[in-house]
Amino acid sequence: MASLFGHAVASVALGKAYSSGKMSMNFWMLTVYCSVLPDGDVIAFFFGIPYGNLLGHRGLSHSILFAAVIGFAVAFFFFRDLGRFSPRWWRYAFFFFLVMVAHGLSDALSNGGLGVAFFAPISSHRYFFAWRPLEVSPIGGLTYFFSREGWVVIKSEFIWIWFPSIALVLVSYGVRKFMHGAPKKDVPKNTL
Repeated sequence: MASLFGHAVASVALGKAYSSGKMSMNFWMLTVYCSVLPDGDVIAFFFGIPYGNLLGHRGLSHSILFAAVIGFAVAFFFFRDLGRFSPRWWRYAFFFFLVMVAHGLSDALSNGGLGVAFFAPISSHRYFFAWRPLEVSPIGGLTYFFSREGWVVIKSEFIWIWFPSIALVLVSYGVRKFMHGAPKKDVPKNTL
């Protein structure tokens, strides 16, 4: 898996690219939370559930179905003021779906583990991409990142997550500026 830091950085970059205005702190907190939520499945280890089980690590919680359910639930419970099922409300639901899917995609780019069950519960098959440049981040505490092995993970994430995330934000800003001219000072808050 990518580290929790890597997942958070990628999700914030997605949020900056996807949104067109200044977003609330609530939006950013939910973005980061959703980016790391799939890894809550590591609790399965404490209950003796094997890694390869549907409820194990990178199982159901990393699936496209789980991403859709969470994206819908976040919009439903946290963005009621937008008018449920309005086009703008669906954009929020889709954004949080993307954040959750991005988690599984980055895990499928890592060089460790058993793969990602993208199609659970329909299929328990786990997938990796053919190209896996991300150094897998072990399940453990923060002290790991202060070790030699931790430094290898950090360097890998800077190359394959942080730099592309920065590029995504810069390109999206440039495209918006080109398409709409100079940014306006009265851009509405919380615009997706």
